[in-house]
Parts: sequence; structure tokens; C-alpha cells
Amino acid sequence: MPVFTSQGPSLRELAVQALSSTEHGYDLLAPKFDHTPFRTPERILDACAEALRPLGPFAAGLDVCCGTGAGVEVLRPMCREHVTGVDFSAGMLAEARAALAPGDGTGSTGPAVHWVRADARALPFSEGFDVAVSFGAFGHFLPAERPVLFGQVHRALRPGGLFAFPVGAPQPLTSPWYWAMLGFDGAMRARNLLWRPPFVMYYRTFGLAGVRADLERAGFTVELRPLEEFGRRDDGSPHWRLVVARKAARGREGTVTSARC
Repeated sequence: MPVFTSQGPSLRELAVQALSSTEHGYDLLAPKFDHTPFRTPERILDACAEALRPLGPFAAGLDVCCGTGAGVEVLRPMCREHVTGVDFSAGMLAEARAALAPGDGTGSTGPAVHWVRADARALPFSEGFDVAVSFGAFGHFLPAERPVLFGQVHRALRPGGLFAFPVGAPQPLTSPWYWAMLGFDGAMRARNLLWRPPFVMYYRTFGLAGVRADLERAGFTVELRPLEEFGRRDDGSPHWRLVVARKAARGREGTVTSARC
């Protein structure tokens, strides 16, 4: 019986995915991924696009861990030349490619779109992009892997390039979501202790303070832009922020100079 929606995966399909490797699990889920809550909601994508748009336009954009292509769709209106989606799941790339194929109603005008299968921890790019985004993928990387991940994105960006992604505020102890995420992460840790290959997916390993420190160590300067569409918490802090990390610009003499958004 389908879960989430009538077109979503069944409980059996989700169980098989959860007992697979991260890569194979997403290959299996790919045809039904857009009918699950794992896809970043349109409301968040739209808010991020609105916040990022004034910082463009850009020549070339990169969607890191693109999945079925939600970030590519965010970048297309902002990029003049080309947009590239990169993911390690062949199944997700196939779905993305089909969704954005010519004749699907999106039209063939605009920047060229490319799809690349690669691990985000070993991106095959060097100073090829003006902007990079990522949506809903960071739970697949352990905190110890973040420096490598951010370093790879930094290398893929041209001097002055931006790396942008949304981060939600921590849930309060009184929220059911706090306990749901805590339970999910606990179950995932137990699964990975008892079963191989591992399936890496955690909701509570991407704290903003640690993320910001890792970005700065990778060479970025960091600005936080509140996404006011989602309101603010009782303490006045925003429920959601867009992290905008900028790679240093290259000066006239070819030296690297710091730049702030």
C-alpha cells in the first residue's frame, strides 16, 4: 500500500531502500521520490530563489546532490550559460534528466542543462561555476566529512562565487518534530551498527555553528539571510535562513581578496 500519497512508495519499498546502501537506496526510490516528503518543499525552494536572485545573474550554476533536479530548476532562471546537476545516484539523475527533457513543457530556451554522476566529496570541477546550491542533502554526510565536501564546492567555484543552501532553526524540546527527528536518527544509528552496507541519513548532524566554522575553514566568508516567509521564533531568530558562503574574489594582480556579500 502506498505511503505519503497514492503515487508514493509502499512500506515494503521503503524498507528495502532503508536496508540498501545510500546510493542503491536512492536508485530504488528515484521513480517515486517526488511523491515523498523527502523532496524539498516548493515553498522552501521558492523562498531560497527569491533570496538568491538579487545576487545574480550568474553565468554558470551547480546543483550539488541534485536528486531529481529541484535545485537545477531554481538556478535555470538565474544563469545565462549553463546549469549542471551532480549526484551519485544514477536513478535520481535519470529522473531529473527525464523531468527536464525538451518537450516536457518547460521549453528548450534558457541555459544548457548538464547532468554528471559523481560523489560530492570528489567533484570533477575546478573554478567552473559562479553559484552552487544544495537542497536536502547534507544529512547524507557525517560531520567529519563536511570539510572535504565544502572544500570540493569551494574548488568548483570561480573566484567570487557563491555557495547557498537553506538551514532550519533547531526544533524546541516541546515540538513533536524534535522527538521525531531524534527517534529517526537513533534508529538510523542502530541500523548502521547492525547492518551493512550503511545508509547514511541523519537530521540532527548539521548544526549551524559547526557548519559555519567548516565553511570558513574551507575559505568562504559567510552571510546568513533570514527567510522571512517562515516567520520567527519566540526569541526573534528566524525559523529558516539562507546560508550564503562566498569564495574570495581575485584582485587585479591575480591575488585573492576577501569579499563579503
